Amino acid sequence: METLLFAAELIEEGGTYKLVVQDVVRETVQITPVPKSAVDRLPTFLSALSAKLNSAPGRGRW
Repeated sequence: METLLFAAELIEEGGTYKLVVQDVVRETVQITPVPKSAVDRLPTFLSALSAKLNSAPGRGRW
């Protein structure tokens, strides 16, 4: 069974970006402005994170 813990959205409005993260368990929401340069690098960051997590041993630190 899957349990949703967090939900995230990256929203663009009028040329500005904001990251909205909902903590489903605690029922809180955090909103953070994000520079366009970070938005542009997001696919690269997610690929690197995925590669890191897929190569990490079960008990290791990254």
